[in-house]
Amino acid sequence: MLRLEDLTLFVRAAALGSFSVAAREAGFAPAQVSAAIKRLETQLNIRLFARSTRSLRLTPEGETWLPYATQMLETLQAGLQKIQAPEDEVRGTLQIAVPSDLGRNLLLSVFQDFRRRHPALRLRILFSDNLTDVFKDPVDVAFRYGVIDDASFISLPVAAENRRVLVASPEWISRNGEPKTLEDLQQKNALTYLLRGRLYDRWTLFRDGQRHEVQVNSSIMSDDAEVIHRLALAGEGIANKSWLDVCEDVAEGRLRLILPDYQGDVVPLNMICPHRKQLSAGVRLLYDAVREKCAPLIQKYPV
Repeated sequence: MLRLEDLTLFVRAAALGSFSVAAREAGFAPAQVSAAIKRLETQLNIRLFARSTRSLRLTPEGETWLPYATQMLETLQAGLQKIQAPEDEVRGTLQIAVPSDLGRNLLLSVFQDFRRRHPALRLRILFSDNLTDVFKDPVDVAFRYGVIDDASFISLPVAAENRRVLVASPEWISRNGEPKTLEDLQQKNALTYLLRGRLYDRWTLFRDGQRHEVQVNSSIMSDDAEVIHRLALAGEGIANKSWLDVCEDVAEGRLRLILPDYQGDVVPLNMICPHRKQLSAGVRLLYDAVREKCAPLIQKYPV
C-alpha cells in the first residue's frame, strides 16, 4: 500500500532536485526522505532516482511515473476540498509576501477587507522588495512583479498587462520643465531603484514598435520601491514605476505622466506558491480579491 506521505516527498524531491531541500520544506530529517523514496522503490520494484554525492536526477522510470504520482496527489487534494465544510474552508494563518509599494498603497485595503469577510482567518503580511523564495521563506503565497519562467512553483497571473510608466509631480514639472524627448529625459533628475546591489539606471521605453534604452542620472537612489514613490510625490524627480503603483496618484493629479507617447516595459503581476496543495480555498479567494482590485486599474492604462 503506497503511503500518501511517501508520494508527496517523491514529487517534491523531483521538483526540487534535492532530498535535503524537500526534507527542510516538509520539516523532516533528510534520512526520512531517503527512507520514503526507498519504500516507494521497493513497492514499485523500480529505481526512481539516480543518486550520487553531487547530483540527484530521475531515472527514466521515475520520469515516467512522476506525472501519475502528481495526478494522484492532485486528485486527492481536490476530493478533500469537496468534502470540507464551507465554514472550515477559510481559517488558520495565511502568510503573504508582497512588494513594499504595491502592498502598502494598493493591496493593504484588499487584505483588510478580506480579513473582515473571513474572521476565522489570520493574516501574516511581509512587505519586501526582495524576491521571496517560496520554498525557503515562511510564506504561503507571494505576489511578485516580472515574467515568471520557473516551472518549479505555481504561478497565477494577476495583472499580465501591467507596464511601467514615467511620472513626476506637477510641482517638479513646474520647477524643472517637462521633458519632451529622450534626450531631455537624460538631462533631468531621475529617482533610481536598487535591488540586491544593482542600480537600475537604464530605463526601457517603446514607441512605434521601437525599443529605446535611456541612461538616466540620479541624485537619489533607494532599495525601497515605496521610498521612490514618496520621493516622486514630494517633487524630487522622475520615477519609472509600475502602473499599478501610481495609477491612483495619476487619476487624482498627484503625479503626471512623462513622455506619454512612450510605453514602459511590461511588468506582469503574479501570485506564486510552492505547489498546488497550497492553493487552498483561502488562497484562491485571496487571488480573486486581488485580481478584482487590479483588473479595472489595468484597463485605465494610458495606451
